[in-house]
Amino acid sequence: MEKRELNDKNHTGDTHMIIPVRCKSCGKPIGHLYEEFVERSAKKEDKQKVMDELGLKRYCCRAHFLGHVNLVDTAAQFKKY
Repeated sequence: MEKRELNDKNHTGDTHMIIPVRCKSCGKPIGHLYEEFVERSAKKEDKQKVMDELGLKRYCCRAHFLGHVNLVDTAAQFKKY
């Protein structure tokens, strides 16, 4: 692996997801909650319950977490350098 690839990996070996720092609709800070959401969802916890406990009550904030698609690996195939 290249040094750059190692820096782009998190503790689980997956590439980092790009999630907005703030909700685009209401402006609430949500970026710091995404990693915990993913970890708890991977443990088969109910996603609705996890989002409620993280304080994500609005539909717009929840949509960022539920509708996020990992395209980082796909886009990485087309590097020009």
